[in-house]
Amino acid sequence: MTEQLSSALNGICPYFTMFPLDFPYAVLGKYASKGDWVLDPFCGRGTTNYASRLLGLPSVGIDSSPVAVALSQAKIAHAPPDSIVKAAKHILDEITVPQDIPTGEFWVWAFHKDVLQIICRLREGLLNDCRSDARKALRAILMGALHGPQAKIRQAYLSNQSPRTYAPKPKYAVKFWKSRGLTPKHVDVLEVVEIRARRYYSNQLPKSASVIIKGDSRQEKTYSYIDESKKFSWVITSPPYYGMRTYIPDQWLRQWFVGGTATVDYSTKRQIEHSSPDAFAEQLGQVWRNAKKVSIPNTRLVIRFGAINDRKANPISILKESLRNSGWRIQTIQSAGFASTGKRQALHFLPSTNGALEEYDIWACSA
Repeated sequence: MTEQLSSALNGICPYFTMFPLDFPYAVLGKYASKGDWVLDPFCGRGTTNYASRLLGLPSVGIDSSPVAVALSQAKIAHAPPDSIVKAAKHILDEITVPQDIPTGEFWVWAFHKDVLQIICRLREGLLNDCRSDARKALRAILMGALHGPQAKIRQAYLSNQSPRTYAPKPKYAVKFWKSRGLTPKHVDVLEVVEIRARRYYSNQLPKSASVIIKGDSRQEKTYSYIDESKKFSWVITSPPYYGMRTYIPDQWLRQWFVGGTATVDYSTKRQIEHSSPDAFAEQLGQVWRNAKKVSIPNTRLVIRFGAINDRKANPISILKESLRNSGWRIQTIQSAGFASTGKRQALHFLPSTNGALEEYDIWACSA
């Protein structure tokens, strides 16, 4: 069941910090009780929230990235495919000329001019109003189709030849396209939307009671948006691995689509401090303390964590330090295998799968 469903809505948009759906699904499916609330303070593309929905459990996801929030909201949206296509057509009927179309060599080479105009019209309409589930689903569908490889027969992505998971950097991309004579193709954007809407939303799931919050999980005020009646029995998450700081530039095109600038942002704003293991652990500890305050007694905290090769720091030591004096008591630490065995965080930051580092599942209980 999990394998079948994970290839549908959970795959709406590639996102390199994802952990396998099997991880939260197996934990909650085996141990959670009906009505348990689930929290993911680093929800990323909403895998924990999606697993909770499959199991009929309410959840809250928190992330500081507008890209992550948009993708997570799509995972809990209840939107029949026809309603998504209708939302796209309504925007295109309403906005015939977009107010803002990015200019410059990258944009000329990245998208066919007619396709870029349609993308900008849809972007403007979604920025003006993205309150309905159909529009939230449409936004994620377009983010997932925004860049990717070209096809010989039917184009599935809107861009010139590009990676699926991370956005191409302008200077390198233009040089790559020019050297190979690759030009952007004209794509039927509505056809792409309809195909993807049917792929991801034809299997309608029950409506979800889950909530996605855009905010910094280190800050106590972020949790004030959670209804006080909601107390969590489960906290399941995978925080950034120490040293991973390229979330914003690697997602810059999707950042632009949800309201960011049309240039690459190389800053590390809204990210956990990576200057040292101690600084990283201290800020991670702030998240665990905040989560404890909104949890019931004996809440289970389950963390998937690992490391990347260019940082010589022990991930277990970092996690233990972050949990010290946080109100959580470590129960077990188990190997989760290596990044090369699946689409894990470290895999996308290594030149090859050789040397992928071991990951761990840390179980803790609120004291």
